[in-house]
This record gives sequence, C-alpha cells and structure tokens, in this order.
Amino acid sequence: MGEFELIRRHFQRPGRNLPGQVALGIGDDCALLRPAPGHQLAVSTDMLVEGRHFFADVDPEALGHKALAVNLSDLAAMGARPLGFTLALALPRADDLWLAALARGLFALADAHACPLVGGDTTRGPLNLCITVFGEVMPDRALRRDAARAGDDLYVSGRTGEARLALELMLGTAWASGHAAPGALQRLRSRLERPTPRLALGQALAGVAHAALDLSDGLAGDLGHILRASGVGAEIALASLPLAPDLSALPEAQRIECLLNGGDDYELLFTAAATARGAVAAAAAASQTPVQRIGHITEGSRLRLLDAAGHAIGFQPASFDHFA
Repeated sequence: MGEFELIRRHFQRPGRNLPGQVALGIGDDCALLRPAPGHQLAVSTDMLVEGRHFFADVDPEALGHKALAVNLSDLAAMGARPLGFTLALALPRADDLWLAALARGLFALADAHACPLVGGDTTRGPLNLCITVFGEVMPDRALRRDAARAGDDLYVSGRTGEARLALELMLGTAWASGHAAPGALQRLRSRLERPTPRLALGQALAGVAHAALDLSDGLAGDLGHILRASGVGAEIALASLPLAPDLSALPEAQRIECLLNGGDDYELLFTAAATARGAVAAAAAASQTPVQRIGHITEGSRLRLLDAAGHAIGFQPASFDHFA
C-alpha cells in the first residue's frame, strides 16, 4: 500500500458533506476554512511520539481518539468551537488493520464534535502523530491565561490524578501496585488513553470565566502558567480537590502527587469572579460537566496548598517536561 492509497483508504471520506465552515478540504495544497464573521482563529498543535507519549502496544483506536482529544482540549480551554484539523502521520510501515483502527478512533471523536479532517501529510519513520486543530472564538470571549484576577475563585472540572495512577500501574510502580484497589487499572485506563475534551464546558464558560487552561502536565504545574501570565498567586484547599475512589487508598504523599502533579487529565482549570458562581454552576449544568471550586486567586505570586485547618502544607509543584 503506497502513500496515496493509504490516505485514500483510511483518511479520505468520499460522499460525506463537509460542514459549512470548510470551503475546501482534503485534496489541494491547502484547506480553506470559513470562520464566522467577527471571530478569531484559535490554532493549536500537539505531537504524540511512540515511547514518549504512548506505549508501543497501545490500542490504535484509543490512540486515534487521544491524538485528537488532546488538541480539542486546547480549544476547550480557550472557549473555542472546532472548525477542522490536519494530521501529520509518520509510520514505520503501512499496516492496514492498525490504520483502520486508528482512523475509527480519530473519526469517531471528530464526528462527535463536527471537526473534520481537512488535510495533512504521511511519511515513513518512527511512529509519530502530529495534529493541528483550528477553532473559532469571539475576541472578547476567549479564555486566556493572562486574565486571572486576585479574588477570583479557582475551579477544576472532573477529577485529576486518575490518569497518573493508571500510568504508574501500567509501569508497575511499587507504591501504586501496593496500594491501589483490585481492578483499578481496568477502571482508570480509559482516563489515560481516552480523555474527554471539555468542549461544551469551555464554550459555556466563554464570557463567564476569566482565565483558563487544560490540564496536560499536572494541576499545580499548569496552574503556574496562569499565575505567571496573570501576575498573581493562588491558594488551593486540599480537601476541596475532587478525589476519585481509586486514589483514596493511596498514602497521602502519593495521593497529593497524583492530584496536583499528575498529568494527562485534560480537565479544565479556570478562574471566575466570586460573583459569577451562579453562572459557573449554570455552565456546568448546561454542559453536563462536574466542576468543583478548589481555591482562589491571591495577590503576590505564591501557590499555597492548605489543609482542612487552613494551614499551609509543604509540597513541591511539578510539571512534566520533555527535556528534564
């Protein structure tokens, strides 16, 4: 199977009507997109590399899902609506069954969010998927990292730490294997391999929240991006962090590590004025996404973790770094 047959068989979808935002899709030198009048383009790129971002034996259907999900999560963090995406794919060989499964996972998520594949590239090489996603958002409604204000409430969607625990169980890490409840990996593996991009919540929060980002490298480390961009600090109440049942049996140090420094959650972390609590609750209900208020934004630049009595707990914020 040659390159163009590979594309035709697995990534072109003849007979399907393109949504109105796509003026020209696959088959020309560039795709042509139509953002709605008065909107800005939101663009994000993420790369997944075998051995760095996923195991060699990963289910290809799950990999197709995750490759697009992590990009859609970036659009969610900006409050943007998807327009389309491109895929650059390096393959060590053209495996027809593997590609068919990858495409199923990719297109199932793409169709669910009306985000068509509009172009890309394929080549031979170490397994690598690079997706660029395009969205649209009104200029005055984009959720930016530099918009947090002292006094804002701090919220997180869903729960953090489950993907990190799943990864540690897959790696056979002693503290995870020794304390996790039976069946934890089976329950948590989808949180690592099939994350849910919070697009509906992000769009519902546009014009309500101040600053936002998606959690890819750990809550504490990712929050640091908001704090630095906005010139503020934050306090997080440990007892307010949503705790998954499978994390409750872990020793406290490892539980905090998963909750605050674990990665691959792809939840939304955002700030909003205290006066907007009703609007945040309405956005959560409209998007059918749980959100939890976990702290607040402060003056200064420090990030503090507080126990139930309001005393600071010593911990070291960390964030995944590809070159560390």
